Amino acid sequence: MADEFHINAKADWNDVVRINKTTHDFFESIDLSEHAVNTFTMVACELVENGIKYGDNRSESDDEVELSVLAEEQTITIQVNNRIGERTQPHLQQLDRTIQWVRGFQDPFQAYIERIKEISHEPSTHRTSGLGIVRISYEARAAVDFIVDEDNTLSVSAVAKVSR
Repeated sequence: MADEFHINAKADWNDVVRINKTTHDFFESIDLSEHAVNTFTMVACELVENGIKYGDNRSESDDEVELSVLAEEQTITIQVNNRIGERTQPHLQQLDRTIQWVRGFQDPFQAYIERIKEISHEPSTHRTSGLGIVRISYEARAAVDFIVDEDNTLSVSAVAKVSR
């Protein structure tokens, strides 16, 4: 039997704290280990943060980032949906490059180490680490993918195996 969880976040960084707490409580309620609870909470928050950071949510106050979790017997799927616009195109291209780059490694740990090395050589004024997707792939051992539908809704998902 599957457990499901859905929550919307405003395009407001302060709302990430609420998402973190509520998501953490959901994962605890389905009897995951403490490590799994913390890992999957991180995945959800990384995806929500990316939705806020790169989405077009600020253009219309009604648009929100939607988080959904499907916890099945052996798999957890965490997905974030958010509206995107023209200014998002460079970020979509970077998302695609990052996902393809991570997939090029046999072990996501290697991608994680390589990205940490790259970050260490970037100037401290560089504003983004680009580590979120790599971190999700490594720490959660999750397959990350995305689609954009005809309504300009970006759906980014992370699917991981879980043992209960």
